[in-house]
Amino acid sequence: MRKWMIQATMALTGLLSATDADACTGITLRTNSGQPVAARTIEWAGNDIGSRYVIVPRGFTQSSYLPNGKKEGLTFTARYGYVGLAVEQDEFVVEGLNEAGLSAGLFYFPGYGRYEAYHEKRRSKSISDLQLVSWVLGSFRTIDEMKAAIGRIHVTGIDPRASTVHWRVTEESGRQVVLEIVDGQMNIHENRLGVLTNSPGFEWHLTHLNSFINLFAGPIANRKVGDLTLTAFGGGGGLHGIPGDMTPPSRFVRAAFFQATAPKLAGTYETVMQAFHILNNFDIPTGIQFEEGTPVPDIPSATQWTVASDLQHRKIYYRTMYDSTIRCFDLSAISFNDVKYQSAPLDSDKRQPVVYLRPQ
Repeated sequence: MRKWMIQATMALTGLLSATDADACTGITLRTNSGQPVAARTIEWAGNDIGSRYVIVPRGFTQSSYLPNGKKEGLTFTARYGYVGLAVEQDEFVVEGLNEAGLSAGLFYFPGYGRYEAYHEKRRSKSISDLQLVSWVLGSFRTIDEMKAAIGRIHVTGIDPRASTVHWRVTEESGRQVVLEIVDGQMNIHENRLGVLTNSPGFEWHLTHLNSFINLFAGPIANRKVGDLTLTAFGGGGGLHGIPGDMTPPSRFVRAAFFQATAPKLAGTYETVMQAFHILNNFDIPTGIQFEEGTPVPDIPSATQWTVASDLQHRKIYYRTMYDSTIRCFDLSAISFNDVKYQSAPLDSDKRQPVVYLRPQ
């Protein structure tokens, strides 16, 4: 095995093994005419995860890594071109959008997922968990197409020490599913809520939401207690008591209520911008995930990037911890028959640009 592959695998093992530093949050908004926008964050407090974008043309063929670190697994060729955001290596696309309007992404799922055991005899049908997003984006237009094919492959981890993941897939209609492999079995959950975080499992999070049935949008009315009239200190009191910590259950609850109370806007551009504003609430400062006295990595945020996809208009937007400027790939402007496979860092300059204003 080449040295770079050993180093990259070790980096991914570290990336996926520490359960106190992962914190992906996903929401799904709709315009007032029902057009979907799928948005999410990705967090990692340990180090810069080497995020890149990749542009994958139709006809591009790749092979999956296996637990032995070699590209000897499932070989798959892209029927659809796509743009993806990858970590550590070009092959490890963790979020993306294809030219058919299908969005897919992986979210950390430590401690609750368990893939089926890898068997050498199934090598040609085995795909690493970190490449499943690429397979989905390159192969399918709809969720039903994916569901019909996913039973013919076997998902495996690259390293047994690494965390498992689960996946979110959204089609142009707005239909969304969550894929979780538990006890070796693939479970596909319809996600009518549109929210996803991390562990525990998706159905547990839906049940947990019932604990917050008392929350509501808007102010709290004045209340008499004996001869005393109590008044709220400020607006939004109906959400008093919503959990504010950074654990996945608490983020799931906040995301569900922030998404549900967001007004439906006229167009997808406005809705994409709304998604970025909502996800501002899930930015995680680097230091809060480390004990006092523990060295904190030299990165500006644990939230390394945020992405929003306009599925109908085939646009994927992103911003990063280094540059909050929102950038966009318009897939309708890319000729996926002619474009060459390409990859580049999300940030050419890892420094937030500042515009200096001159008084007139």
